[in-house]
Amino acid sequence: MIVIHFILHINEYIASFIDSYGALTYLILFLVIFCETGLVFLPFLPGDSLIFAAATFSTAAYASTGHLNYWWLYGMFIVAAVVGDNVNYLIGRELGERIVKSQKIKFLNEKNLNKAYTFIEKHGSKAVFLARFMPIIRTIVPFVIGAGEMNWKKFTVYNLVGGVVWVTLFINLGYFFGNMVGDHFSLVMLGIIFLSLIPIVIEVIGNIVKKMRKVRG
Repeated sequence: MIVIHFILHINEYIASFIDSYGALTYLILFLVIFCETGLVFLPFLPGDSLIFAAATFSTAAYASTGHLNYWWLYGMFIVAAVVGDNVNYLIGRELGERIVKSQKIKFLNEKNLNKAYTFIEKHGSKAVFLARFMPIIRTIVPFVIGAGEMNWKKFTVYNLVGGVVWVTLFINLGYFFGNMVGDHFSLVMLGIIFLSLIPIVIEVIGNIVKKMRKVRG
């Protein structure tokens, strides 16, 4: 419930951060994106929503009440996303098997891991790029790929491209359209969550259809 409230009112939290911490707000935002992408046990942090909301504070509308620099945000979010995925990959490579066997991270259960395995098997190296746009999946995929020992250079290329495209998309959506939503910010956040979940739903439905075809065949 705390996470949901944070996402739906994320603009209010960011405004509070700016008012209370000033320039340290950049560090807070950096850490949220880094932790969501880099720490496999924190997949529920609001990546898409945070980038969108933060970008609205880089517009002229907030110049008098608290302002974030667009280019600082842009570069910072890209670094956080790319470095985060690399850390996640290394955790998977060095500790993946031990972490899964320990069963201490409830989120890394057989069901969620199988979803990641299926996604990776279907898309191959492109899974690193595509996972960027799928909440939760984007946190598990680098970990699983690291555990599977994919070539680091190949991973880094897809990671970099995915990170840049992901941040570019959501920061510009927030910058150009964030101030148009007015009092409907929470609804927009719900919309972003819904749109982000569409690829996962499509993936699940596709797998169900394939299984049904095999049974009938």
